[in-house]
Amino acid sequence: MPGPPCGSLLDYKTAKFSLTRNRRVGLLHRLLQLSALGYLLGWVLLLRKGYQERDTAPRVAVVTKVKGAAVAEAAGRRLWDAADLTWPPQGENVLFLVTHFIATVQQAQGTCPESPSVLDGMCTEDADCPMGNPVVHGNGIKTGKCLMFNATHSTCEIYGWCPVENSTLPRKPLLAEAENFTLFIKNTVHFTKFNFSKCNTLQTSDPSYFKSCTYDPVFNPSCPVFRVRDMVEAAGQNFGDLALLGGSIRVLIEWNCDLDHPATQCQPQYSFSLQDMRYNFRTASYYWGSQRQLYRNLLKLYGIRFDLSVHGQAGKFSIVPTAVSCGTSIAFFGAATMVCDLVLLYLDAKADLYWKEKFEEVHVLSMITLWEFTALVNQGVTGRPLQTRRAGSPASGHFQLCLAKSLEPLRAEIPHLSW
Repeated sequence: MPGPPCGSLLDYKTAKFSLTRNRRVGLLHRLLQLSALGYLLGWVLLLRKGYQERDTAPRVAVVTKVKGAAVAEAAGRRLWDAADLTWPPQGENVLFLVTHFIATVQQAQGTCPESPSVLDGMCTEDADCPMGNPVVHGNGIKTGKCLMFNATHSTCEIYGWCPVENSTLPRKPLLAEAENFTLFIKNTVHFTKFNFSKCNTLQTSDPSYFKSCTYDPVFNPSCPVFRVRDMVEAAGQNFGDLALLGGSIRVLIEWNCDLDHPATQCQPQYSFSLQDMRYNFRTASYYWGSQRQLYRNLLKLYGIRFDLSVHGQAGKFSIVPTAVSCGTSIAFFGAATMVCDLVLLYLDAKADLYWKEKFEEVHVLSMITLWEFTALVNQGVTGRPLQTRRAGSPASGHFQLCLAKSLEPLRAEIPHLSW
């Protein structure tokens, strides 16, 4: 007979539990369950703290101040303090500390020979210096003349700030005392999701505390006053080498706050790393001479650039991430059962037997009355024809064929009856 119009689309499959005496698969199942449990307890809950809601984008405010003084002999004996050596004076995320410089004093606009260190300014005759052309990587505009710079070099005459910039770099840092300068870093973070704010400065009523303390990761971690030499050494460099040609150091401040604990345990961690080995720029100060002529003092500054970056995250218990983390871990327990089923059904030597025991097709008996079923069994035992319960309800051949097919499983289950 043809099957129902929808075929197997309307079939329903339900789970069937079979106990299998297979120690290897049983051991694999327990190991997978223990792995899922270890993942839940060790990784999700203890290490990743999956039971917490997290805020990874805090609002950050940084203020820096430099204190110290140094004496330099170049261009006359002069005292340099924090106002002279710090750019900008009130730093935020970037701070530059001068450690070395080249000074070119009393420059005025006029004509003079170009520096021999500029290749485009070298010449042997006036034709090598076309008038009006700027000197590539030079200091001015060519005037059309070739002049003797010294006994060995001839350069083009230029119109610019004269004399040209001094390019002789002293072999030792002129401001080596800057290693003892101190850098005060005040950092405040605010986690808006939890309405929680924290500052890296110690809450104290002693006004002289920050003037006398110096940061130490073990003995004084709450003092945000850092000595420059200590910061350079923490980045793996020597201050004398870095101060000569300059460099860039990254200062990373990390906040990792567990708000399920007291707020006093939320403290920042500082780390220092070298970003670049050379750093310099030029600046000038202008003034008017006695003849109402404009002069300037040009400084090429070498030093250490501090790039401050702040990262932070805070976590607090919440039922939603807890439920999600636990639900994900429970799904791994179901995956353990699925893996063991695949091993039994496809990889085990007795896979055919497991297939027959796990997947069984259920035959549903036709809808007949108890009296008709009893009479049908009677017919199989006594050989008498099937009698209907009342006149006018004959059992057609089609109906008897359906009953016979439906009773096939019953015939196997009751072998002692004479069918």
